Amino acid sequence: MLGRAVVAFLALPGVVAVAVPVTIGFHAHYRPRYIPFAIVLLTGGTFLLLWCVREFYVRGRGTLAPWAPPQRLVTTGPYRFSRNPMYLGVITILLGWSALWASPVLVAYAGAVLCAFHLRVILSEEPWALHQFGAEWRAYAARVPRWMMRLTQSS
Repeated sequence: MLGRAVVAFLALPGVVAVAVPVTIGFHAHYRPRYIPFAIVLLTGGTFLLLWCVREFYVRGRGTLAPWAPPQRLVTTGPYRFSRNPMYLGVITILLGWSALWASPVLVAYAGAVLCAFHLRVILSEEPWALHQFGAEWRAYAARVPRWMMRLTQSS
């Protein structure tokens, strides 16, 4: 399973959050601009993404890939505050690249990726989770917001 987790990480967020924006940034010959702010966003987004991948692997007994999803509902770590923190990590990384190169193209790309994530969540992932985890998913979805992280946990 570890091999599948690594492949999924490199193939999915690796392409969306690193390969595509870096290619856009270098090919457009953007000059680095807001380096400290970009570092904060890139580091924070990467930390959040890796934490989520770990939770999927350790707690969920699966990967972030649709071909090897978690076998258990993950409600620990950042999943206590948002049902989709992994996607928030990716968007934060994309905003970091956008800040690094002050690129409106990368801001638009981040917006398009966010829209795609939202559609994937409501059309595919949430129906799958309801089917897979039933009442446990319903209770979780009732107490944890889809996107916006709460700083306190609901009771």
